[in-house]
Amino acid sequence: MSFPIPDMIRRSSGRLATSAVMLAVALVPHGAATASSGASANPFCQGIANHQIAASSGAYTYCLRGQNRGASAGNPTRSAAFSGNVDAANVAEDVSPSGVRAYGQSGPSIASTGSNVVEAWNDSTGFYAPCPSPMYKEELSSYGFSNNGGASFTDMGGVPNSNCSAFLTGGDPSVEAWQAGGSSYFYMASLYDNSTGFTGPSYIALTACKVNGSGGSAHLGCSQPIRAAQSSQCTGSGSTLFCDFLDKEFLTLDPKRGRLYVSYTEFGGAFANNPPGPTQIELVACDIGSASGMPGPSGGTAATPVCAQPQPNGNTAPPYLIVAPFGSCEQEGAYPAVDERNGDVYVAYEFNWFTNAFNFGPSPCTSLPTRNVVTRIPYSCLTSTAKSSCGGPFSNVSVQVTSMDGAAVPGYNNFNPANDWPRIAVSERKGTVSIVWNDTLHNPAGDILLKSFSLGGLAPIQATPVRLNTDTCAQNSTCHYHLLPALRYANADGNLHVSWYDGRLRSPQTSSGLMDVYAATEVDPTSSTTPSLNRRVTNVSSDWFSTSSAFSPNFGDYTDNYISEVPGAAPAYRGTTDFVAWTDGRLQDPQPFSAKAATG
Repeated sequence: MSFPIPDMIRRSSGRLATSAVMLAVALVPHGAATASSGASANPFCQGIANHQIAASSGAYTYCLRGQNRGASAGNPTRSAAFSGNVDAANVAEDVSPSGVRAYGQSGPSIASTGSNVVEAWNDSTGFYAPCPSPMYKEELSSYGFSNNGGASFTDMGGVPNSNCSAFLTGGDPSVEAWQAGGSSYFYMASLYDNSTGFTGPSYIALTACKVNGSGGSAHLGCSQPIRAAQSSQCTGSGSTLFCDFLDKEFLTLDPKRGRLYVSYTEFGGAFANNPPGPTQIELVACDIGSASGMPGPSGGTAATPVCAQPQPNGNTAPPYLIVAPFGSCEQEGAYPAVDERNGDVYVAYEFNWFTNAFNFGPSPCTSLPTRNVVTRIPYSCLTSTAKSSCGGPFSNVSVQVTSMDGAAVPGYNNFNPANDWPRIAVSERKGTVSIVWNDTLHNPAGDILLKSFSLGGLAPIQATPVRLNTDTCAQNSTCHYHLLPALRYANADGNLHVSWYDGRLRSPQTSSGLMDVYAATEVDPTSSTTPSLNRRVTNVSSDWFSTSSAFSPNFGDYTDNYISEVPGAAPAYRGTTDFVAWTDGRLQDPQPFSAKAATG
């Protein structure tokens, strides 16, 4: 079956069902594009339509038709330990120029420096707004700005893009913050693809923003898209030029060396001789100058980043650095972190997601363990050149995952499986790099697990992963869902703050669709014991069964957690405020909420 959707939609999201009944999703060509150059002819999109590959929400936005619709109400419960539950968006802005209300602002990312905070999200208004529209409403990446420490936000609309007739931002935003030359800067990364068809190179784009003014008069000025990465392979030409699709980008910052790093997945479906949707994990470096505000070695500054890979005059460019080369088992969900002492970068990703359950062709993926992998990239390999001086392979370590991608999470309208993507953080004080993920080994509804390794050598710290959620799933007792954990930085004490979606307040007497956000705070990454306490972040539960969204998944495929940036904080540049961002359904329309708590 296919779901009706307005003809004006250029792109929309969707997920492939992994339950016994799979939904057939119809591909539609974009606007004036011919059938041969539309989504139905794009090899990457064909792989999605044929249930051969899975990808992020932004990737499905690019390819697929098909939405789930509904209506909703929140369920007020006791107050959260975190202060405030604040909507970074304004529902009054989520209306197209023709008067169509858009439902669904999901997949948030957040960052802060000083009293300034930026939260970004996937915005369904872009499905209905033509190019160009006021406030760049045609873009699928939107953001909000706060100059009062997250107490309130101004919805800024879509990220600036005066070239929407050729390219559009496609969501999956990631946000990072920095201070340089006495000013505050924010960076947002998004998917960035052809708006006139399903052909040509695929890009990751940055938006660089500067905070102008101070205090209550502070406001944000943002750049046009800056290309950070592009397809490395294409086939065909003209209206049949199909290129590898770039997906699921995420940012991290090296403040000491003035570097932004972007990890992402490249889907190699542009070539018929490839297995369906082979994926490669890649990393690109962007020069953002020095903390004093001076240009960096590649000429980049805080306001004008210079990224290593893109070649504006060519369709393809070799990847700056290949973290994990192409293989027939899907690799997805890459997240980066930096050891600020020596500049090494660690990239975590999931190996054999989706292909662990669906085997196409001769590949042995259904016989191979699903694993979350941590790879160390030495700083000596992160040269200021178009391509890294190192070709790999790099040292890595992995942990076996009992995957959640066979689950049909109640109320989660995800045509694709739930993911087990690892979130990562470095703690210089503790000498560790840690990952967290959801795992179903001991709880079929998922536990949040942590595993740490030594910096440099990647020796395991704990003998077995540590459960972070305090509620357990014993035999013949109620099991609660825990999924999509968030982790990015250690605080000034070297401890971790991890947050996640949590269904422990669900009960047969209320609704099986109730979901909250909980957190484990001040987690010592070297500890081998479950924390004694989880803190509730949300002060209103969302009923996932009855919340409407034009996006799938309705509550995103990631949440976020950010320890505030403080220049000069030793040894790791982080302050004492933890921001949590999630998709909230209390307004009968998924919204990008945030809350904060003191750390240390």
